[in-house]
Amino acid sequence: MADVDKPLAGITVIELGHSVAAPYAGLILADLGARVIKVENPKSGDYARGWGPPFWNGTASVFHSLNRGKEGIAIDFGDPDDCERLRSLILNEADAVIQNLRPGILDKFGLTADALRADKPSLIWCDIGAFGATGPLASKPGYDPLAQASTGIMSVTGEGDRPPVRVGVSLVDMGSGMWAVIGMLAALVARNKGGEGRSVATSLYETGLAWMTAPLAGYAASGEVRKPYGSGTAEIAPYQAFEASDGWLMIAAGNDNLFRKLCSALDLGTLASDPNFATNAARVVNRERLIPQIQSTVRRYSADVLGRILDAAGVPNAPLLTTDQVARHPQTRALDMMVRCSDDDIELVGIPLAFDGMRPRARTAAPALGQHNAVHRIPASKGTTNAK
Repeated sequence: MADVDKPLAGITVIELGHSVAAPYAGLILADLGARVIKVENPKSGDYARGWGPPFWNGTASVFHSLNRGKEGIAIDFGDPDDCERLRSLILNEADAVIQNLRPGILDKFGLTADALRADKPSLIWCDIGAFGATGPLASKPGYDPLAQASTGIMSVTGEGDRPPVRVGVSLVDMGSGMWAVIGMLAALVARNKGGEGRSVATSLYETGLAWMTAPLAGYAASGEVRKPYGSGTAEIAPYQAFEASDGWLMIAAGNDNLFRKLCSALDLGTLASDPNFATNAARVVNRERLIPQIQSTVRRYSADVLGRILDAAGVPNAPLLTTDQVARHPQTRALDMMVRCSDDDIELVGIPLAFDGMRPRARTAAPALGQHNAVHRIPASKGTTNAK
């Protein structure tokens, strides 16, 4: 997809971000065609640069995955001239700013939403906080695992009576980045209708609560605090991974008709006719009796054979794949989700959106620290490099 065809072509976004949340928001916007200018500390840059091994060309692979397609400048907030250059860049070029710095840090330098929007009412400002703008935890620093712990996500993840388990990807960080993008796009629509810019705010804590929508509704309805069910879910059964003779297969018999199909495919017709298992509500209540009976039958098959049997029966299923298997999978390749940049050959995941059958993506590699200072007439600071 040519840049002129990308939905956000012509939009400039300043990313005052580090780690995952704001950089992931910037990555989405860059793939959608926005010009994203990433601002980093000149001494060490984004913390994620050092999150390894593994490293790629001297920088952590996770940094590459979150920052391709961006320009990069290094600004020393302790230097009044640098702060003024950043202020001028925002006022002269930016449509939006996305930031996830520590609470209060920008106030010290006058680089706040109120100050900048007073001079540029059209500016859209997106704050990604830790625990939200108000409340007893508003000033507490936060990271993805803290949000997973404090919003209940870890309480519904893993297995009952075993140590807590964090979701293995940065679910809350990336979700917060997505909410920031959604908010920014909504503010752009409002501005294009003749309005001014907006101040948009989200946080890791609010995002974690949003992911907990169903469990919190369940608690509100029943007052019950349910234990985690591993690969399963509290409200549906059978809806979990089962161990075959050579691996694991996720089986999602999410309604009564699918359960009957599953029983027929496994020659377990007596389960389908048993009133204790005839409805999902009954199966959830009698889960401890049902699951072992299905498991003992599943173990007789290889994952591949059972998958083909269930496919033929119309029962949703999928093997549990490892990272390398996912990277090589024909479906991953068919969807063209892996991105190679024009000046780098590491494969990175694209955004899960297509427009008229084409996936937008930025093709430039993640910037070196301070790589584009000269482009924006910012003197190179000590500790930065202006060459890729």
